[in-house]
Amino acid sequence: MTIREYVGAHESALRADLDQWLRIPGISAQPDRHGDVRRSAEWFADALRRTGFPTVEVWDDGPWLPAVYAEWPSADPDAVTVLVYGHHDVQPVDPIELWHTDPFDPTVDGDLLRARGASDDKGQLLFHLLGLQAHLAATGRATPAVTLKYVIEGEEESGSPHFEELLVAHRDRLDCDVVVVTDTGMIAPDVPSTVTGMRGMVAATINLHGPDLDLHSGVFGGAVPNPATAVARLVAALHDEQGRVQVPGFYDDVLELTDQERELFARVPSDEAGFLKVAQSRALAGEDGFSTLERLGARPTAEVNGIGGGYQGAGHKTIIPSDAFAKISFRLVADQDPAKIIKGVEQFVAEQVPEGITAGIEWEGPGVRACLVPLDTPAYAALSAAISAAFDGADVLPTREGGSGPEAALQQAVGVPLVFLGVGLPDDQIHAPNEKVNLSMLYKGAEATAHLWARFAEVGRDALRGSVR
Repeated sequence: MTIREYVGAHESALRADLDQWLRIPGISAQPDRHGDVRRSAEWFADALRRTGFPTVEVWDDGPWLPAVYAEWPSADPDAVTVLVYGHHDVQPVDPIELWHTDPFDPTVDGDLLRARGASDDKGQLLFHLLGLQAHLAATGRATPAVTLKYVIEGEEESGSPHFEELLVAHRDRLDCDVVVVTDTGMIAPDVPSTVTGMRGMVAATINLHGPDLDLHSGVFGGAVPNPATAVARLVAALHDEQGRVQVPGFYDDVLELTDQERELFARVPSDEAGFLKVAQSRALAGEDGFSTLERLGARPTAEVNGIGGGYQGAGHKTIIPSDAFAKISFRLVADQDPAKIIKGVEQFVAEQVPEGITAGIEWEGPGVRACLVPLDTPAYAALSAAISAAFDGADVLPTREGGSGPEAALQQAVGVPLVFLGVGLPDDQIHAPNEKVNLSMLYKGAEATAHLWARFAEVGRDALRGSVR
């Protein structure tokens, strides 16, 4: 039986498993749902056992919410070891009134399955299990051609606050030759692609304090500094007229796109009108000299996520407010160091704040680094070949993920190459009401997984490990 025949014959089993798992509201951000996060972990652990994994554990021995670990050694003594990363927790469903169906009652309409977690990330994890079964059936093997390890965390949708602690606590179990991340997507159903980088991030709240109490603007206005004015000037100074971030040293370590990468990015179908429609925006913006795709994944950014200060109620209250704030996040690209960016931002704020106003910066942790997949490595070649095989030989285009996650921490912990195998689509509405997944994309993901284990086995351990950047 071929890989495609096996996947086609077992599509209903994948849908049945999804129907069960998606009903568990494992929302890691909400403490009253932490029991459901545990149920979600236990459900997936049982699914791994049913697939044939001889070692399956739920890791709850630290401050993290339950994570799932599984291992299936290959019978081949020199087999490549692959570590698969994903997450089983899901986003909150607010605002619930915008959902057309119950977010935890999976609904199928043709090729579309709607439920929270359908695309991010439960559907993508389950295509891995179907793909593994197809790999075994097509090769006639009793064990995989590679040794498989899974680390599936339960806090990704809460920012992975304890993931690095988990990696330290269980480092002895994580040795591998390559990491496969399954928490991303493709450009379009008929345009196979793979993410070749995810941005890092640092984020902060900047608090400005002026007078020690709110002042009457008629009595004191024009004579003392206003922190609301100061915060407006500060955020306005973040970018120049070309859209470049003005934080000192911000671009010093940016790894620029190669000519090959820019040429490949230019081949990605561009639908700016469709992009604006999804964004519900009326104009494009960003750093001059770069395409929208390059801006979204390959360039660093600074964004004002919130700003406020002073009176917010109805009508007028003519005051000079005592305090104002801005919430700001910085997306980072390869080779940028979050610690260096933090120092630059602190210098920038100090230079912008006028006399008579004090600034305090609350950082949301030390930040995370970006990660990058070089295009000239055996790991990337094997992944591209596997995806191409699932899409009938079509060329596979590289793209970049604009978001951030714990992948860089994982890669740094294990010190091996990392690649991304994901089949979500831009219109999956992840993190939003009415999340969906195209079932046909999950089946393609299963096929690609089945091909990938054989491809990695052909490449071998030495070639894979030698390709780490």
